[in-house]
Amino acid sequence: MVSAEAARQSMRELDVLLRLGSLHTPMAVRVAATLRLVDHINAGHDSPAKLAKVTGTNANALLRIVRHLVAVGLLRETGPDQLEPTTTGRLLADDHPAQQRAWFDLTNAVARADLAFVRLLDAVRTGRPTYESIYGQPFYDDLAANPELAKSFDTLMACDQDLAYDAPAAAYDWSNAKHVLDVGGGIGGFLAAIAKIAPHVRGTLLELPLVSERGAEHFRTAGLDDRMNTVAADFFEPLPVKADVIVLSFVLLNWSDDEARRILRRCADALEPGGRIVVLERDDLAEDASNEKFTILDMRMLVFLGGRLRTRDEWSTFACSAGLTVESAEKVASPSVPFDLSLLVLAPNGEKA
Repeated sequence: MVSAEAARQSMRELDVLLRLGSLHTPMAVRVAATLRLVDHINAGHDSPAKLAKVTGTNANALLRIVRHLVAVGLLRETGPDQLEPTTTGRLLADDHPAQQRAWFDLTNAVARADLAFVRLLDAVRTGRPTYESIYGQPFYDDLAANPELAKSFDTLMACDQDLAYDAPAAAYDWSNAKHVLDVGGGIGGFLAAIAKIAPHVRGTLLELPLVSERGAEHFRTAGLDDRMNTVAADFFEPLPVKADVIVLSFVLLNWSDDEARRILRRCADALEPGGRIVVLERDDLAEDASNEKFTILDMRMLVFLGGRLRTRDEWSTFACSAGLTVESAEKVASPSVPFDLSLLVLAPNGEKA
């Protein structure tokens, strides 16, 4: 006979499994973010009926979503038909300093891409990303074809990564650098951070044409266009610019080993003698790849792009396969962001520090 305590423990374990396996709450959170429910509540639309009216949704259906958000602790009832966000729920306000709402908004690039996880089994069976099977074309091609989607992606990346750049920029010694080439660096957030602490450095941002234009505008707005310029190019082709330091910030995790190796080799070919490649990535120095932040992003890279994160041991082997040596690798503490950062310095094989 099963004891009462054993039965209770079994039920607790079942509850954990049901929470882990449920798609209900993740989708309800995304609906709340997309409809901006917390913003509307804060603006006085604090009942299910008022929320349905202001969002143009079905009142009965939205009521059921709201009940679930109360049940899981994102909203609470303060009176009959009166709602307010909890501390956690306030994270879904558009003006919250953590800037998380947009990450769950289904009209934005990342939350929309997350829907490709419904075909995770296909990715596991084939090793290929599933984004294309959902949306008809690869992730970056989809962005190129949808300017508003691309804009949402750039905004998310700029918000997330700009917070992350100051600490790694300060972690590297730029005193001997003259020209820094930022390959695939979005609108140039890392270069801008480098420019702040290394006023002697000239910089070039290499990106695809549309992103390169936005980068040029970013530098003009920041008053850096006298030292920072942009070049439109494809980093899978020979790079048209040489530099003594080439940076790759949040780039290589987007690509498979074969593709990332090609990018590294192009960068190595564009180094001036004695030059170095500086790689900034997320979570890629985990010793055992068992922490949840590592595994979540690693699965996203698989499903979205066919990319991957790499552990410390994997980096050593991978760099060597591209004709490079990991000269140094360190964690970088950045109190402004909720994820780990790592800074790797790569040197061509055979070169001494």
